[in-house]
Amino acid sequence: MHDHIEIRLSEYGSASLEAAHLTPRDVDRLRALQRHQCLSLEQTHIGWRLTAHATVGVLVLDRVRLIIEPKFAIAGDQLMDWLTYALGAPTPLPVAARRWETGPDGLADLVATALLAECERLLREGLRREYVRRQDLAPAVRGRLDVTAQVTRRYGQLDKLHVRTFDRETDTWDNRLLGTALREARTLVTGPRLARDLHAAAQEFPHASRSSVLRALDRTRYTRLNARYRAAHIWARLLLRGGGVTDLLADRGVVADGLLLAMPALWEAVVRRMFIDAAASRGWRPVSATEVKGVTVRGDLGASSTFRPDLVLGFPGHDPAPRRLLPVDAKYKRYDRSGVGSADVHQLLTYSTGYGPKTDPRAVIVHPRSDGHSQRTLEISGHHGPLGSIHVIGLDTHVPPQQAAAWAESVLPLCHS
Repeated sequence: MHDHIEIRLSEYGSASLEAAHLTPRDVDRLRALQRHQCLSLEQTHIGWRLTAHATVGVLVLDRVRLIIEPKFAIAGDQLMDWLTYALGAPTPLPVAARRWETGPDGLADLVATALLAECERLLREGLRREYVRRQDLAPAVRGRLDVTAQVTRRYGQLDKLHVRTFDRETDTWDNRLLGTALREARTLVTGPRLARDLHAAAQEFPHASRSSVLRALDRTRYTRLNARYRAAHIWARLLLRGGGVTDLLADRGVVADGLLLAMPALWEAVVRRMFIDAAASRGWRPVSATEVKGVTVRGDLGASSTFRPDLVLGFPGHDPAPRRLLPVDAKYKRYDRSGVGSADVHQLLTYSTGYGPKTDPRAVIVHPRSDGHSQRTLEISGHHGPLGSIHVIGLDTHVPPQQAAAWAESVLPLCHS
């Protein structure tokens, strides 16, 4: 791990690599990530040119350890809080008690520390145990004697007995998932102390193959028996699936030895949860795709196409159907330093006319910023008068997400009235 060449760049940054830095296997893995629009790889006369997109994190190749850092959106000391908020992970530890710190080690160390903290909590509380049936060969009867096996295999000999036991053990899939994730995390982190702590914790958990524990995780349902494992499972899934390639926590067939987060997907998850919570406090609710039709294009070559905003909020009326709809779209762009692009204006204007009332169509853009919250309104008009309005909301990502959510709740009525 420490013999790797470390290459560090920011979102949309580039770096040159010598031809010897990448093995054929590395090139295949990078090409796979390129197909998912996570980065770009271009061959040059001296080697390779690697350009990052809006995907951040760490990628461990055969000879190179690549670290892609967030460029602007979420400050390092707030990244874990915003990620926790986006994932809906419970945060049982007070902020002052958390051991994760932001430094040159990158995102993998932060997530590994969060996983370690949850696993250590489970160890203190006691790991979950389940009854496991086993067949064993023992010198004395323990459990039940397997008469058939004793007669057919031992031929009457009594020096060893075939027995069936049914004991409570920690070798459950809940624990195997965490043991596998702790071992995987050791290969990604750089801090020697963190690596030692991960190794020590991993010895307390059973483990299995990555594919088997992830299949079990996909089938899980949380009950009162394993609800306390949910937070640890969230961080374990993030590590074992590499953070998802095109969607947060979504497995799209690319398994990278690293932890990669698609920042636009993270931002969409933040905005969706934040505005659903803000709307619920005022009696509004999200409207599902089955309740309203999307904006549909017909008559072109090929089949018709439909597109929708990231979130549609419904304001209550006198009947069960929402009285008014407000489309909300998350944009991971620097709209705190530049005007809204014409493509986004066209898109949101289409959403406002497609979902909003004909008399006063409205839509909302939510973007990240680093120096205070902001709100401005774009008025769009044509030859025959007003066409609609777009509310541009900037959320300060240098504050805790709960504080940003409170501000979003206060400004949401301005977008509706």
